[in-house]
Amino acid sequence: MTLGTAMETIMQIRAVTPEDRAAWEHLYRGYAAYYQVETDSTKLDTLFAWLCDPEHVCEGLVADASGHLIGLAHFRAMPSPLRGADVGFLDDLFVDPSQRGGTVANALLRAVDDIAGQRAWAVVRWITRDDNYRARGLYDKLSTRSNWLTYEMSAETTGR
Repeated sequence: MTLGTAMETIMQIRAVTPEDRAAWEHLYRGYAAYYQVETDSTKLDTLFAWLCDPEHVCEGLVADASGHLIGLAHFRAMPSPLRGADVGFLDDLFVDPSQRGGTVANALLRAVDDIAGQRAWAVVRWITRDDNYRARGLYDKLSTRSNWLTYEMSAETTGR
């Protein structure tokens, strides 16, 4: 998907490639910092290898504006037992702070939706923080907020 006019920078939504590593890492570190999640080179190496492996379930899209990455989306197929079919799950969506308020996040979400249509995923799901108001404004235009609550079980909560 390519967006833009002759008078503005052309933005293309495309699959992440091995050549994107440095720019992708810059964006992903921004994403992790926003959610206050520590990351390190080992985690980044693993995730990027997943994204570049056509056999791995995790896939990545980037928003490329004339050779500069300004956004990313990571998604995957997820089995839905009640449907007896896969649905999509959007794990990560991030836009460079200097590019927010434009069309980047919308274009990334629509590209994931196009993939969902090609793969016959009935829905694409994701979670976001309750206080992520700016993103939620866009989400409310393109999706329906579900009535499901998200829980997380870990060693800290169960004592295992």
